[in-house]
Amino acid sequence: MFDADGTIIDAFDAIATTFGLHGMDIGDLDRFQKRRNLFKYFGGLKEFPKNILRQSTAQQRKGLITTLTSVYRETARLYPGVAGLIRTLQATPGIRVGMVTRNITHEPQETLRQLFARHDLDLAALDFFACIPLKMEKTWHFKQARERLGINPARALACGDEHKDYLACLAAGFHPLIVSYGFEDFQRLTGKWGVPEEVIAQSPDELCGRLRHTLDLPTAMRGIPPQPI
Repeated sequence: MFDADGTIIDAFDAIATTFGLHGMDIGDLDRFQKRRNLFKYFGGLKEFPKNILRQSTAQQRKGLITTLTSVYRETARLYPGVAGLIRTLQATPGIRVGMVTRNITHEPQETLRQLFARHDLDLAALDFFACIPLKMEKTWHFKQARERLGINPARALACGDEHKDYLACLAAGFHPLIVSYGFEDFQRLTGKWGVPEEVIAQSPDELCGRLRHTLDLPTAMRGIPPQPI
């Protein structure tokens, strides 16, 4: 079970591009990851004054989401190696692939359909898909997917980029695989939220390599060190 933004989709680049088109600056990824959710989209101290002025009205915020939607549909990318991994997963007998996401674009399912199509992937081919509101936990959807597909909890894996994803994985009986290159960094995940460093992948290559090793899939990417058995 995949999360989308920050886990398999380079959401930060899409957000930064959108901000630039509106005369704003989100700052760098390192500072973005360290901000609390309430302030993630206002920038740091340097960017805050200009950004807050350009997001102060409902119409401005609506325009920002409209632009973000266009960026996702036209130029946003999956992280390197992810498209190949998903194709391999879907082609392997006995493996089910799903997605639970909080994507904030307009008509997010259509947005992700177009993004996936640009990578020669069919969103409709996923075995399970749910796009949920920002404040909703993923636990119920994880459980629903596992029960609907008849997946043994001992063989259920879920990937995400926030501590909330980690907690939802555990609550739903999934094995967590969390990444630290998305919306929360390694130090915040481990130090603030207590996510074990052993379950954290620090790059898209590492995420893909871990999944391939765990599921006995062929290693298709260069630069991944052999995984210990």
